[in-house]
Amino acid sequence: MSEARARWHGALDAFADADKAHTPASGGVLFVGSSSIRLWSDLAQDFRRLPLVINRGFGGSTLWECSLFVRELVLRYRPKQVVLYAGENDLAQGQTPLQVLESFERFQHAVRAELPGTKISYISIKPSPAREALMKAIRQSNRMISFYAQRLPDTEFIDVYTPMIDADGEPRAELFRADRLHLNHAGYALWRSVIAPHLPGPAASAGSDRPVSDSTAH
Repeated sequence: MSEARARWHGALDAFADADKAHTPASGGVLFVGSSSIRLWSDLAQDFRRLPLVINRGFGGSTLWECSLFVRELVLRYRPKQVVLYAGENDLAQGQTPLQVLESFERFQHAVRAELPGTKISYISIKPSPAREALMKAIRQSNRMISFYAQRLPDTEFIDVYTPMIDADGEPRAELFRADRLHLNHAGYALWRSVIAPHLPGPAASAGSDRPVSDSTAH
């Protein structure tokens, strides 16, 4: 844990400093996870009909690390809903689908223990062309987490994998940046359309009509 904390102290400190400058109210929708969340620079604008959207993505992070830092990343904000994208980096680092599932179990148990009424929405692991060798493990992880989430109250699995593959079962390259790993504006537009119906209130029917900015921030 100390090694992981040392690795991410900069990101965690930045979140803490942002909170000191402007503490988010409780009851919002909090997005957390790896670079697919962190690089979603227009997240709040895309779901602007929600009263409060918080982005706590930290690039390169794993699902295990999201569960490890759940207090700093999630619990302190007491959100109405948590939208989580993580697990892809776990697989890239050699974790098995079962270990990814176990990390999700730890995450949801930690949230449930303190925020029993909070909805947890897990975004499926996306089919990144750069990680074609992991596609079998990605599908296995998605199936396992989907099955697990179906058994839990106020927990859901959001499938972005299926609309991100073509008729031949291959990743749709036009949804990704040149690195074949991170989403471009078309990829985020697709995510927005899939995720919006799972969010509370008026945002379920619409997001921004403006394309998502293709941020290159790190």
